Amino acid sequence: MTAPVTVAAVDLGASGGRVMAGRVGAGSLGLHDAYRFPNVPVTISGTLHWDILRLYQETLNGLRRVSGGADLASVGVDSWAVDYGLLDSSGALLGNPVHYRDRRTDRAAEGVLAKVGAAELYATTGIQHLPFNTIFQLAATASTPQARTAATLLLIPDLLAYWLTGRAGAEVTNASTTQLYDVSARAWATPLMRRAGIPPDLFPPLRQPGEVIGGMSPDVAREAGLPGPLPVTAVGSHDTASAVVAVPARGGDFAYISCGTWSLVGMELDRPVLTEASRAANFTNETGVDATIRYLRNVMGLWLLQESQRTWSRADTAAGARGCALDGLLAGAARVPPLRCVVNPDDPVFLAPGDIPARIAAACHAAGQSPPTGRAETVRCILDSLALAHARAVAEVQELSGRHADTVHMVGGGALNPLLCQLTADACGLPVVAGPAEATAIGNILVQARTLRAAPADMAGMRALVRATMPLRRFQPQGSTGPWQHAQLRLGWAAQ
Repeated sequence: MTAPVTVAAVDLGASGGRVMAGRVGAGSLGLHDAYRFPNVPVTISGTLHWDILRLYQETLNGLRRVSGGADLASVGVDSWAVDYGLLDSSGALLGNPVHYRDRRTDRAAEGVLAKVGAAELYATTGIQHLPFNTIFQLAATASTPQARTAATLLLIPDLLAYWLTGRAGAEVTNASTTQLYDVSARAWATPLMRRAGIPPDLFPPLRQPGEVIGGMSPDVAREAGLPGPLPVTAVGSHDTASAVVAVPARGGDFAYISCGTWSLVGMELDRPVLTEASRAANFTNETGVDATIRYLRNVMGLWLLQESQRTWSRADTAAGARGCALDGLLAGAARVPPLRCVVNPDDPVFLAPGDIPARIAAACHAAGQSPPTGRAETVRCILDSLALAHARAVAEVQELSGRHADTVHMVGGGALNPLLCQLTADACGLPVVAGPAEATAIGNILVQARTLRAAPADMAGMRALVRATMPLRRFQPQGSTGPWQHAQLRLGWAAQ
């Protein structure tokens, strides 16, 4: 390996973004949290948009912070999946990208599935059916003037990379989430696109993680306060792909939960699982770094807690009261008896922004359960329900893949929630190793550093470096899994 290098990770999440500096060398990995900023969607004329120009400007602001104290060797960008911007033939953005939680796709799947059957769609793409997948977003807007004018589609991290370098492309880990990528051929699924009525020429060439996209444009470098053109490197641009790189596992007998706004629960495989049983269980086969497969299920995740906090904060502000911090909510929830009431976190009723506590109460009523009576009980219901969904997915991913997991690794923001980690261990009946919380940024940084020959060349080596340098916490299961299995039956799920 070469001498240590410093690289910048731009990590855009659904609720906020950050720019982190990573210093990587032989046996060393250090992080510096340079800049954080909120990601606040904007509703215009009833459509929920991402404020993409603000996110781009904040990215430059963050790079300016990093470059002020470090000699940067590269920058990489990752973000959430499925959403995109459309460019015209001159390369101009045709409109702010629409948020995947917008209601425009409510009925779009019906038209697509009438042209391409669900079984064939899964056999080609391996992607879990979600109403906001890119294929359905495009179908929902096929007749709009913007769609008729579009020349190029760029997913969110590819769009930012394009603005930084002027070079268009599609990094494969994110491209694979669109339900327009052939997971077996590892190429755009152009025959499927044509049958679905989606123009294949919208989609740019594919890129691999670790590929150097190009140098930052001189004017962009000046605006970011950089002394010269900085290389922009493709990373696992789907944030989960980067997070999985930083799972500090030994060997292959592990499951992971990348827990933030969403919980991505799965295993790392060598090849996709495209069986009818896998499709029926709604598991997804997304491409990972080094041609791996992220075989997982999307669970609604901490969105339920985050949106509940927003609801309570608005109520407190209106009443002139002081809001309750997350630590206080979690402390109160820890005192509530377990499994009093549970909900299915993936019920579509919880997808859109709004009053999640009221929806939880309604779901409990509908299921014949006594609803939560206060904030602490609502938080406990959310965390019990997430742990239950985690356990269900961990059990099913082993059954469907034919692989065994002896440990569950929790990475991302959920690793900082000790109650959720313990409940997940209890529900799974397996030890949970929590950390690193900054897994996405770390994975982003490691792929860049590997391209620069400053990090280990293989996944095992990168994970060993994470184990050696990052704080981790282990949670052992407590008690029997019996109560959790009974709770699954209350939701109509088969006990595992």
